Amino acid sequence: MQKFITSSITISFSLVFLLFFSCKDKEAPKQEVSQKQELNKWFDEKYEELLQMSPMGLTAQGRKDQYDKIDDLSKEAQDKQLAWYTENTNELKEKFSYDNLDEADKASYDLWVYQYETLKEGMTYRDMGYVFDQMRGAHTYFPSFLINFHKVDSISDMNAYISRIKASKIAIDQLIDRAKDQAMLGILPPKFTFETVIAQTKGLLDGTPLLNDMNRKIDALLAADKITTEEATSLKEQSETALKDYFKPAYANLLAWLESEIGNAEATPTGVGRHTNGKDFYNYQLKVFTTTNLIADEIHDKGLKEVARIKEEMLAIKDKVGFDGDLNAFFEFVNTDPQFYFPNTDAGRQAYLDESTKYLDEITKKLPDYFGILPKAKLEVKRVEAFREQDGAPQHYNAGTPDGSRAGTYYVHLSDMTAMPKTTMEGVAYHEGNPGHHMQISIAQELESVPKFRTQAKFSVYSEGWALYSEALAKEMGGYQNPYYDFGRLVNEIWRAIRLVVDTGLHAKGWTEADAIKYFSDNSSISKGAIKAEVQRYMVMPGQATSYKIGMLKIQELRKRAEAELGDKFDIKGFHDTVLGGGALPLELLERRVNSWINSQKKLVG
Repeated sequence: MQKFITSSITISFSLVFLLFFSCKDKEAPKQEVSQKQELNKWFDEKYEELLQMSPMGLTAQGRKDQYDKIDDLSKEAQDKQLAWYTENTNELKEKFSYDNLDEADKASYDLWVYQYETLKEGMTYRDMGYVFDQMRGAHTYFPSFLINFHKVDSISDMNAYISRIKASKIAIDQLIDRAKDQAMLGILPPKFTFETVIAQTKGLLDGTPLLNDMNRKIDALLAADKITTEEATSLKEQSETALKDYFKPAYANLLAWLESEIGNAEATPTGVGRHTNGKDFYNYQLKVFTTTNLIADEIHDKGLKEVARIKEEMLAIKDKVGFDGDLNAFFEFVNTDPQFYFPNTDAGRQAYLDESTKYLDEITKKLPDYFGILPKAKLEVKRVEAFREQDGAPQHYNAGTPDGSRAGTYYVHLSDMTAMPKTTMEGVAYHEGNPGHHMQISIAQELESVPKFRTQAKFSVYSEGWALYSEALAKEMGGYQNPYYDFGRLVNEIWRAIRLVVDTGLHAKGWTEADAIKYFSDNSSISKGAIKAEVQRYMVMPGQATSYKIGMLKIQELRKRAEAELGDKFDIKGFHDTVLGGGALPLELLERRVNSWINSQKKLVG
């Protein structure tokens, strides 16, 4: 995941990565423009200006502009970005007549304004999102970014890498200052967050993961005869010096602040509602992550109903395999029987990667039967780097580059194989790979029919909703031949339904961590380690966990509507291409797009 959410740090990293959206604005413009080419040209020019504000965003897209720089993570940079967005959104309204645009261009117009309005509202809460946490902190993202995204093809690329190491001190210090500002307001993450971030920081302090990567990339240049032996020696010396003089002091400063502040953190906190303005912040987060006006109580109730429904399906599989006992006993059996786990060894870890790859290869062969638009980008399955690996942490996906020069990657935490059951492995692979995140994000990045800013739009409710829908779709496509793995699919789905209950419980109903863990344990077969990691994730990422089920339910609702209205004329390929063919969208715009497709199909058949 993309990861890339709505904490204060996310706003700073790059407007490119925002999962922000807003309400559409149909204010009468001063000038009418009839040609869509001019509007799309305007969008592309403005998006390029926006992208140039984020050197790291450029690199993530496979570009080498500003390759020696990293993002400005200060509040001043946030203010500058918002001012730019305000000025250009006003220009959009003045220059183009909304009423004269076709439906496709109206969607682009609405999406641009949607992003701006929600970004503007979010600035009210920029001190509320935790700067450093165990899930998304820049302290682990920065090394991972350099190792995985900073490609070295020449000596200048390596010099740029070294320059970025030097710039890390400024960036980390900027974030420490912002964390201190938060602490002054009484906003601190839970104690467990400090404990994990301290351990992560200590693991990175000497720069070994980065030094190993730098040396590897220098050796590759030497082996390709792109540098001399003397240049390689010099680059390695410069790398060590940069890490010693810039990276290590930055992380030492971070460690010192964390250790000085941990005593003020709450050991048994509830959600963000405990902070001043916390309830308003949570309501904003729900709007951001669901792109709806659903309130916490409504989301909580949806979760309770979904948990009950999925349990009925679980009971049917329990009976099918002939298990003698109730559902809780079946949970215990699936959660503890050795047949459902790989050995906690390197061989077991490799087996998990190999099996996941096998399932993805098989489902990929069937994609043309369900999709007209197919991704060009390749997909890789990898273990998470040791310095950021956590026992029981969720798998995730990192997008490749739009030009395909870097493959999309499905990352798996494998440090504790007892938290990685075989039963859920198949469904998670479909979620993160094909037809889930990899397919959806790759198709979006490869689109040529929409302005470039839409190819990089990020909306959690859309992307996570699609990925969860994909887990169920894979069953239609012939997946889950093993009934225990089909049960694992339901484990994954009830997991996401539980999130609706637990996230709102923590942040809107005063639940403690213990309350959340108990509800999770009572209603799933997920391992204790994974449950604890999940609940702690929700506590530092308020609202994000609700996006999966809310998005899935909407896509399923839209499909049922299309099937009902089109009858035997319903085309599954056409529906899926409609959902994926406009890039990521907030749910209102997605529904509008699907309704338009339904109407167009009625005209064709009627």
